[in-house]
Amino acid sequence: MDLWRDIIIFFAGLWAGTINTIVGSGTLVTFPVLVALGFAPVNAVVSNAMGLVAGGFSGAWGYRREAASVWRTMLKLVPVSLVGGLIGAWLLLHLPDTVFGYVAPVLIVLALLLVIFQPRLSAWAKSRQAASVGVNPDEADRTRIGPTLYILVFLIGIYGGYFTAAQGILLMAVFGIFLHASLQQSNAIKVVLSLVVNLVAAISYLIFAPERIHWPVVLLIAVGSLIGGFIGAKVGRRLSPGWLRAVIVVLGLVALANMVAKLFMGS
Repeated sequence: MDLWRDIIIFFAGLWAGTINTIVGSGTLVTFPVLVALGFAPVNAVVSNAMGLVAGGFSGAWGYRREAASVWRTMLKLVPVSLVGGLIGAWLLLHLPDTVFGYVAPVLIVLALLLVIFQPRLSAWAKSRQAASVGVNPDEADRTRIGPTLYILVFLIGIYGGYFTAAQGILLMAVFGIFLHASLQQSNAIKVVLSLVVNLVAAISYLIFAPERIHWPVVLLIAVGSLIGGFIGAKVGRRLSPGWLRAVIVVLGLVALANMVAKLFMGS
C-alpha cells in the first residue's frame, strides 16, 4: 500500500512540475492527491510547496533565455514577490488550521475558475501584448513598471505563499495588462516569481514549522516536479491544453469535495 501511495505522489509531482511550467496550477494536482491520501490540509500545503521548489528550478532553467532578456524587470519584481511570499507563509503557519479549512475551498474554487477561463485570459493577454511580440528584448526590459503592477504582484505573492495554486495564471493575467513584454518573456518571469514564492515559503516552513513537513512526500514531489519542469519547458507546449485543464479541474473538484465533506463532518 505504501509503495502505491509513493508511486501516486511521485507521478502527481511529475504532472504538477510539467503543468506549473506551462500553465501554473500544479498544486491543484498534488494538493488533492495528498489530501485524498490522508494528509492534513495544512501539512499537505507545506510539504507540497517544498517539493515543488525543485520543479521551479528546472522550469526556470528551461526558460533561461527568455528570462535573460527581461532580467532587469525580474530584479524589480523579485523582492515584491519575496515579501508577499513571506507574509503568505506566515499566515499559513500562524492562523488556526480551522481557518485554512474554511478558506481553502474558496481558494480552490477561485483557482479552478482561473484554470477554466485560462484560455480567455491567455487570448486577452495575447491581444494586449500583440504589439510587444516584435519588440526588441532590451526595449521590453527597460519599460517602466507602474505601482499597480508592484501591488498586484505583491498580493499574488501573499496568495502564493498561503496556498500556491494557480498563482502562475494570476501572474500571466496581470502581466498581460500591465507589463510591456512578449508572452514568452512574461511566462519566464512567471516561472521565476513562482519559484521565489515557493522557495521563501519552503525556507519559512523549514525554520518555523519542521514538524509539519513530511519529508518522504517532499522528496517524491521534488524528484517528480524536477523532471516535470524540464518536460514542461521542452515538450509541454505540445500537450493538449484542454486535456491538461480537464485533469486539473477534476482533481480540484475532488479536493473541494473532500474538504467540504470534512467541514460538514466537523473534522
